[in-house]
Order: sequence, then structure tokens, then C-alpha cells
Amino acid sequence: MERQEHQYNVLMSICSTVGHRGEETLAPEHVLAYRITGTSRTFIGDDVYESKPGSIALVRRNTLLKMVKYPEADGRPFQSIAVYFDQATLKRIATAEDISMDRPYTGDPAVDLSSNIFLKGYFESLLPFFKTGVSLTARLAELKTREAIMLLLEHNIRIKDMLFDFSEPFKMELGDFMNRNYTFHIPLADFARLSGRSLTTFKRDFRKLFGDSPERWIRQKRLERARFLIAHQHQPPASVYLDVGFDSLSHFSTAFKKHFGYNPTDLVAKRKK
Repeated sequence: MERQEHQYNVLMSICSTVGHRGEETLAPEHVLAYRITGTSRTFIGDDVYESKPGSIALVRRNTLLKMVKYPEADGRPFQSIAVYFDQATLKRIATAEDISMDRPYTGDPAVDLSSNIFLKGYFESLLPFFKTGVSLTARLAELKTREAIMLLLEHNIRIKDMLFDFSEPFKMELGDFMNRNYTFHIPLADFARLSGRSLTTFKRDFRKLFGDSPERWIRQKRLERARFLIAHQHQPPASVYLDVGFDSLSHFSTAFKKHFGYNPTDLVAKRKK
């Protein structure tokens, strides 16, 4: 099980389950995260980011990701603390500090900042608010957010091109986008927005490109991917259903049987013969 505590835009997460799989998520805001104990594997597109105690990373808003969390070998739970930079706060800071992006950000969606001792000290200064019973106030939360942003810009001024880009996702090539992201269990409206389209335009462009509705195409792609993983990668159905974007094993098994005419466990039995 995972326990989370929010104090304004600061989040502490504690999880003692081995291999706990967090929800697939769309990062709605930029997030700066610090690993206190435990390790994790974060999947963004085809890239896998490994983190350990002391790791610090900045993740760009509108990034699709999956995360698997592990406690320490000695039993200490996975713990992390994260600060979310919402657009309203960033706009206030941009106005007050006269900051603007120079050009669209083209770097990685996740930036490793683990070597920055000032950011480590910054996160250490947040921990007492979660350990002493003394909570952040709204004023303190905004001051700490501003401090984090100033430290990021001091580390690399080009980060402003990520943080202070207030534009919405631009319209991108739909085929490549969907083939990279169909396993994410998110609403169609999020797929549409991330591809730079309204939901209506997304559905129209999708049918024109793929000759099918988004719902049917996504389900079929997920099931075909699942069959490949079970039959050729020897992965069990109980773990595959999450990897390909289904929210429950029973839903996955029913859809698999309806599509292929046999159960996913039949592939396992056939492989063992």
C-alpha cells in the first residue's frame, strides 16, 4: 500500500510494498522529485529511468509515465518528496522576475539533477514539515516553490525554456504518437490534447488515418501486445495486463478471450507443453 500526504503543492509518498506499481499518469504540471529511501524504475516512452536514494529529477508537464517502486532491502519503505510547479504560480514568478522562455524546450522530458547539492539541501529543508507535525502555510509553500525554481535556474538557465513555456501541445503526427503511447491507460481526451487536437478533431483524424475508432484500435493494439509478451517474452498474464494498459486482470482476460477466441492462460499452458 502507498500513503501520500499533500501540503499545498508538496507531496510526500511512502510505500512499503515490493514492486508497487503506481498508476500510469499524465504529469499535469512540472514536478521536481527527491528519492529519500528505496528505489524506482520510471518508464517514459522507450526510456527507463532508474533512481536510488538521493536521486533528484525534474519531469516536464504533459509527460506520460509509469513507475514501479521498491522498498529498501532492510525493510525501510520507499519514500519520496515532490514539488509541483503549477502554471498559475509559474506565471506569477515569470511576471515578478521578468523571466520568459527564449525558445521551445527540446531536451529530455526528465532531467537528472542528483549531483546538485543545493537542491538536496532544499529537499532536506522540506522534510521537517512532514515529520514534526508543523505544516507548511500557503505563504511558506509559495516561498519554497520560488526557491526551488531559482535553484533550478541557477543550475541551468536553459531550464526556463521548459518551466516558462505556457503554450499547449502542438499538433503532431498522429500515427507515431499513438504507436508510442497506446499502452497508457488515460482518457481519450488526454490523448487528444497531447497530440495537439480537440477531441472531435482527434477522432476524425484518427479514423482517417487508421480506418477505425480510437477505442477499438487501442484495445486491439493492447491485446496484440499482450499476446506477444505472453507467448514470446514468457511474461505472466497477471503482470502483462498492467503493462499494456488494462485496469484489471478480469477485464483483460475477458477482452482477450473475446478477441482471440482463447484465454491468455492457454498461451502459458501451450508454452509449457
